[in-house]
Amino acid sequence: MRPVALVTGPTSGLGAGFARHLAEAGHDLVLVARDKDRLEELAGELHAAGADSEVIQADLSTAAGRDEVLRRARHGIDFLVNNAGFGTSGEFWTAPPEVLQAQLDVNVTAVMQLTRAVLPDMIKAGRGTIINVASVAGLLAGRGSTYSASKAYVISFTEGLTGGLQGSGVRIQALCPGFIRTEFHQRAGIDMASIPDFMWLDVDSVVRTSLDDLNKGKVISIPGIQYRALTGVGRVLPKSVVRRGAGIFGKGRDRT
Repeated sequence: MRPVALVTGPTSGLGAGFARHLAEAGHDLVLVARDKDRLEELAGELHAAGADSEVIQADLSTAAGRDEVLRRARHGIDFLVNNAGFGTSGEFWTAPPEVLQAQLDVNVTAVMQLTRAVLPDMIKAGRGTIINVASVAGLLAGRGSTYSASKAYVISFTEGLTGGLQGSGVRIQALCPGFIRTEFHQRAGIDMASIPDFMWLDVDSVVRTSLDDLNKGKVISIPGIQYRALTGVGRVLPKSVVRRGAGIFGKGRDRT
């Protein structure tokens, strides 16, 4: 029997990259997103590559949507990729409260609940993998407010679980990419035209780095030498300097 991977937000970008890599590695997939047509399209592509896919159309910003996915997550998931997440444009004090709450529920609540749903069976089996997609924004204060805060939660949450999972056979990772050429910023309405080319990463390299780091036992994975350098410098500079730099160079204004 083939192992099963559940991937949230797989209809484009990083989620689609993980789904394709996991299918190639011999996993069947549970694909979770709001857009059923794109889910079915990806499922067809993966089927042609030899992987069976179960499609769940669900909105993770709602309790009903999360509950539907949680029911499936409690039964036979070997590899979980908590990838779904979004940012928004505008400042915190101008963003609609319901959008801010939806962002929190997708970026934080869904990650916590899905991780909780799969861990008991993984621990009982003595194996399993969880990748929680965070962001460099969670490591460098100043790149937005609620988005950065949500990703800081994901990083801290993942690191906090590491001690308890030691020796269990379950692997866990917080993936912290920088700018990736996906639909993310377009959907958020954030103009990224000023970001230089050398700061952009591609999906395949991010996924490969994540999986390589997973095999090396790295809990925090930061793809790209430029981002490893930035976060390294950010650990030693005063936070006021990091905030200013992230706000100017990292497009920290007019985004939540």
